[in-house]
Amino acid sequence: MYSEIVMDHFKNPRNVGEIEDADGVGEVGNPVCGDMMSVYIKVKDDRIDDIKFKTFGCGAAIAVSSMVTEMARGNTLDEVMKITNKDVAAGLGGLPKNKLHCSNLGADALHQAVTDYLDRKSGKPPKPVARQTEHEHTHGDKCYCPYCDAELDEPAPYCTSCGREVETEHH
Repeated sequence: MYSEIVMDHFKNPRNVGEIEDADGVGEVGNPVCGDMMSVYIKVKDDRIDDIKFKTFGCGAAIAVSSMVTEMARGNTLDEVMKITNKDVAAGLGGLPKNKLHCSNLGADALHQAVTDYLDRKSGKPPKPVARQTEHEHTHGDKCYCPYCDAELDEPAPYCTSCGREVETEHH
């Protein structure tokens, strides 16, 4: 069951589109579920001045893209880099367990766009953005995917539920 906030962002997504001369671009995808997100940013005075997204995916992925752009607009780059997948899901009033991976894609695409901007600004070649949330056992002895919270068979190099790579060493 989706929250009213998720349904609103799905039916009336904010900031849809592409910025042709974007200062930074973040593109992420999930090969298992097929969601693809692109986030475009314009930066002015170290703040997100404009932000747009293009998403191919389910309703949750569209809602996440819309919410993450709303959360980022007007904030400093440092503030934007602190937005986590949990923040995005909370901003949407929660997501079903099998859709939590969508919130990770949104935060990852946003962080990748900021990193792309900073790399362009400094003249460095683009580099992948590392995941902020470390893998941890939060449900006792069982191992769960840090992206979608699905139970994993140990050892698991990737999650069969969301397709994301998981640390091979489990704590």
